[in-house]
Amino acid sequence: MMIADLEIGKSLPEIRLAPVSRIDLIKYAGASGDYNPIHTIDEEAKKSGLPGVIAHGMWTMGNLSKLFTPLYEQGFIEDYQIRFKDMVFLNDILTLKAVLSDRDNHRYFFKTAALNQNGKEVIKGDIIFLQYA
Repeated sequence: MMIADLEIGKSLPEIRLAPVSRIDLIKYAGASGDYNPIHTIDEEAKKSGLPGVIAHGMWTMGNLSKLFTPLYEQGFIEDYQIRFKDMVFLNDILTLKAVLSDRDNHRYFFKTAALNQNGKEVIKGDIIFLQYA
């Protein structure tokens, strides 16, 4: 896919992730240095008033950028703004989406979101993709 061929209102191909696993979150804790036990230990999450382990918000945000992986030979994410809308739990299945909302020269403005298996937005935001000149 060539970014220059994408028309306003059109979407990048959606990505459906595998169910969130505890090992995903343990690996992310190690990679990020965020060892808050609400992300890996059920009892600790429940002590904090949560129904169970929740994914790191930044884990979800990082996954959303996978939508742009096929485009990295053509440019890069210049700006990324996200709003966390809901929690992501173990075994949730996320669908990642990006719609081109505008373009200006070599900048492509996307509305992005991750939805859980119930169709509920867990994060949404804006990504600016800058195409190499």
